[in-house]
Amino acid sequence: MTLPVLVYCAAGNARLAEIAISAGYKYGAQLPRTVYHPLYMADQDYNRLGRLDAAGKARERGRYMRALAQHSPHMATVLDWERDEALPDVLDWAEEAAQHVERVLVVPKVIGGVSRLPRRIGGKDVVLAYSVPTRYGGTSVPVWEFARWPVHLLGGSPTAQMRLYSHLRGICEVVSADGNYAQKMATRYNQFYVPGGTASYASNRWWPTLTEADGCRWEGDAPYEAFRRSCINIMAAWEQLEGVML
Repeated sequence: MTLPVLVYCAAGNARLAEIAISAGYKYGAQLPRTVYHPLYMADQDYNRLGRLDAAGKARERGRYMRALAQHSPHMATVLDWERDEALPDVLDWAEEAAQHVERVLVVPKVIGGVSRLPRRIGGKDVVLAYSVPTRYGGTSVPVWEFARWPVHLLGGSPTAQMRLYSHLRGICEVVSADGNYAQKMATRYNQFYVPGGTASYASNRWWPTLTEADGCRWEGDAPYEAFRRSCINIMAAWEQLEGVML
């Protein structure tokens, strides 16, 4: 098996993007927002869309599609499929997005609905995006519905993604995974990821602070240093998963 493509998905900070890319990540961002490098992945703002009425959603769709046309990412999400009756809208988004990408990411959240999705749309491959459960959302669709599909892991912590990968890898091809959890831990708390949760010296053995790890107080660039360490460690953790061949 091959290592899934790892995507750092966050707009608005060129330095963080450069750190992630240097560690081996592809670059992704929610659109339309400020981006600094060619995009591998584009994402729509799910939280914002959920607060808008039909007219607002239409405006956001137009802005999103224009941004896809401008950046031509390798793959892009479309409207989440949250209600059975919304499938025509989801497929309509996908048909339009397919004009600007190589792969369309469809996020199924309707139990029992995956079998109704097309394998290709607008001449482009459909990849199922599994919304990794977090306190902000996720999917209740059982993992076995994703069998024999190419799958992208959408968001979540590195630990949650790798645990989910271990369940999915026997029934489908996990082609990629994205997130910005490490950015949040670095910029809010100066914490970085440690594979295996082996930082026994720290209050959070998976996410020690720089001060706990180094025994001295960090100044100035601490969030960037924490993020750099996370990127390196997360990449290494994926590479060390059993059965992965680089």
